[in-house]
Amino acid sequence: MDEVLEMIFDCYRGRCVLVTGHTGFKGSWLCEWLLSLGAEVHGFAQEPPTEPAIFDQLGLAKRIASHTIGDIRDRGTLAKAVASVDPDFVFHLAAQPLVRLSYREPVETFDTNVMGTVNLLEAVRQQARTLDERRKTCSVVCITTDKVYENNESGQAYKESDPFGGYDPYSASKGACEIAIASYRRSFFNDPANPVWVASARAGNVIGGGDWALDRIVPDCMRALDRGETIPVRNKVSTRPWQHVLEPLSGYLALGAALATRTRFADYASGFNFGPDPSANRTVKDLVTEILRHREGQWEDRSDPKAVHEAGLLNLDITKAREVLGWTPRWDFETTIAKTVEWYAEVGAGEDAAAATRRQIRGYEHA
Repeated sequence: MDEVLEMIFDCYRGRCVLVTGHTGFKGSWLCEWLLSLGAEVHGFAQEPPTEPAIFDQLGLAKRIASHTIGDIRDRGTLAKAVASVDPDFVFHLAAQPLVRLSYREPVETFDTNVMGTVNLLEAVRQQARTLDERRKTCSVVCITTDKVYENNESGQAYKESDPFGGYDPYSASKGACEIAIASYRRSFFNDPANPVWVASARAGNVIGGGDWALDRIVPDCMRALDRGETIPVRNKVSTRPWQHVLEPLSGYLALGAALATRTRFADYASGFNFGPDPSANRTVKDLVTEILRHREGQWEDRSDPKAVHEAGLLNLDITKAREVLGWTPRWDFETTIAKTVEWYAEVGAGEDAAAATRRQIRGYEHA
């Protein structure tokens, strides 16, 4: 086992962890992994966003320490939840995560992603007033996206020091979210002696079993194949940094564990990219073609010249995560697709979703 996983395994057992957005795709996988690490897991989120939902498939409502349904835009309710849980760690994943939906609901997107994050940080700031006297600390990892950067479509790999931006409301809201996180860190959590340390994490296009969202290519593929239909592909030439969901989650857990060491404040309390190896930067066409190596079916080009703008090229530079955290991706593009298709096939054939998920977690840990 490498040093990163040793740090993760040594860190979370018996510790209290709050996950916002725990009913979503990534949040559910994170809760399952934290449970396997022996953490006391608490969740705050809206109802599962899809039907089916991996949160329900894993039976997490009855397996985590507390399952609170709420909206991060409701500052009072969120503050009460944070105070009640009194967490050692916070992983903030709750968000409006869809680009195309952000065009239809721009105000809700900005409100959820920016003010929801501000509400979370303010709740932690209020809680920090009592942490010192109790000799307790709290490590906060706020999750944003690779789309926070001002994307000039040059194909360059964006570094953590590159400027934030965003064409569509989703990307812009996440760029603004990063600015808000940096502001809170500098204004209220800028002293290494402060009991609260805050970092942010930016991941690429995350795929894996149990994603049932609309307007995402992998769930679109699985739904079409299950129905015996041709897969509709709307952006076949768009390039994305595809990565299995366990890749960024391992980065988030490593970053949280690093914050908990209360060392190297300037290094750890900052922003990090968690992307795949550059060889996994492939087109949507490549992704669908690889899926069809494991499932029989066909795809067709549904490109629409009148469609809303979506980024054509995205690429993350992960040098900082490698050098500062010792983190590196484990599964290549082909393995990522194989594991993703495998999960849907096994669960679709009747296997228990929690067992299939835990098996992939163990496989990743031993990769």
